[in-house]
Amino acid sequence: MRRVLPRLCVPLGLLGALVWGVVPCWAGGPLHEQIDRAVESKLDGQVAAPATDAEFLRRVSLDLTGMIPTAVEARAFLDDPSPYKRERLIDRLLASPEYARRMATVFDVMLMERRDDAHVPAPQWREFLRKAFAENRPYNRLAAEILSADGIDPALRPAAKFYLDRQAEPNLLTRDVGRLFLGVDLQCAQCHDHPLIDDYKQAHYYGLFAFFNRATLFGADKNAAVLAEKADGDVSFTSVFTKKVTHQAGPRVIDGPPVEEPKFAKGEEYLVPPAKDNSVRPVPRFSRLAQLAPRMTAATTPAFSRNIVNRLWALMMGRGLVHPLDLHHTENPPSHPELLDLLAREFAASQFDVKAFLRELALSRTYQRSSEPPPGMSEEKSDPSRFAVAALKPLSPEQLAWSVMQGLGLVAMYRSNAEHRVDNVDTKLRDILGTDAKRRDLRTTMLEETVFDQLGGSVAPFVGQFAPTGGQPQDVAEPTVHQALFIANGQPIQSWLAPAGTNLAGRLSALTDPSALAEELYLSLNSRRPTRDERDEVARHLERRGKERAAALQELVWAVLASTEFRFNH
Repeated sequence: MRRVLPRLCVPLGLLGALVWGVVPCWAGGPLHEQIDRAVESKLDGQVAAPATDAEFLRRVSLDLTGMIPTAVEARAFLDDPSPYKRERLIDRLLASPEYARRMATVFDVMLMERRDDAHVPAPQWREFLRKAFAENRPYNRLAAEILSADGIDPALRPAAKFYLDRQAEPNLLTRDVGRLFLGVDLQCAQCHDHPLIDDYKQAHYYGLFAFFNRATLFGADKNAAVLAEKADGDVSFTSVFTKKVTHQAGPRVIDGPPVEEPKFAKGEEYLVPPAKDNSVRPVPRFSRLAQLAPRMTAATTPAFSRNIVNRLWALMMGRGLVHPLDLHHTENPPSHPELLDLLAREFAASQFDVKAFLRELALSRTYQRSSEPPPGMSEEKSDPSRFAVAALKPLSPEQLAWSVMQGLGLVAMYRSNAEHRVDNVDTKLRDILGTDAKRRDLRTTMLEETVFDQLGGSVAPFVGQFAPTGGQPQDVAEPTVHQALFIANGQPIQSWLAPAGTNLAGRLSALTDPSALAEELYLSLNSRRPTRDERDEVARHLERRGKERAAALQELVWAVLASTEFRFNH
């Protein structure tokens, strides 16, 4: 049964009123309708037209599955007269195994920022994330698993990548946990209160730091690093501006309640005491680090919910309600404060259901607007922070890689080969996988995993060319000449352009009608039918090249693939 976010219209009791504030007058009804009323209440009525079916199809496919649709899918959607086809498309994409893979990539890049592997291999971490999104694990539980993982439990060792691959360095963990889980970059509050942001205090920095200052890597010299923790180690700090005043800091999540730390008699501090030669992993009776996850994800930490809904909003809408995403503070308020409160409140009330939340965003008129401003619309009124016009988003390296492979027909070819093996080589397995809906879903997942395993290695060259530097925020990338040359002349794209079986060039070579050929080309790469001028240009190019038809077809495919239109979501 499809899960829909609850229709909350009143504060959630006294605690809800204290944490979330007063519910605005436009609240009520499905969340996507509340979103639209909140956004449109700040507009003067001038907004972009609804996105065309082609625009919407391409955009939502990229956002929810990380790749463009096939020509078959595009043609079927564009020809479907049903007024409910957009809702059905959203539900189909969210139910697909590609959705879980897409979200694993999004959260991998968000949380690890393309760092080089140190102690946990990236495939294990990504599979941990993929499984979490495949089962629609609540986000607060997923975050708690990551923030409490020490690497000891084999089942949860992949989750420890966040800590282990940062070498358990307490200052780095303080900054990244604050940025990525709370939306506050406290780095400049390490030596004094933040010089530019009054909300960010040095005490906030060291409150988070105190969760990590006793943690260390254990066993790294044996290539089996896990987290260990000492039973002692207090935190004190002094501002560089008031060096004579020393402050003590215990574990505390920003302005949340302080952690009450029990006292133990000397010699009783450890369940497993450390060895002098460092051969035994110490285990304290009281773990500061273990206190972080429950406090971070608690209802008394509204920054946790506000941060993740802001990031998911930015994923779909191209910009956060708070932007930059890791600078939540009073001097950088949300563009729509009541809307951010609403989203955070309803996300928490839905038990942190990411899939249901993304569904509501995708159903909104705000998400389904055209990226083309209406004629005469001023720059001010089309500003991205108003969400009156859909944002044009460049494809991420992973989206670009999978969209190239999808558009050129590689994904379909590899899927067809996998289907042949399942359906014709092992007939017993075929019969088992066709017995009921659950097993048919398993078959779909098996096919997706097979295709990913065989083509996933081709993503790396795109990441190498288009991704920002590892270990840095990944939401800003600058175009370069090398990127243009990679698309124009680089491998593996050039090798994929040649006709082979049922790939795009192969399908085009079997078509004799230039108009039908143009339609297959544009549906495959741009998820839309060509204009009359584009059909005419395709016919003229084929005519000019005469007998060199194979080369002409590759030139046409390359021209559309290398276009600016292909590089953006629309």
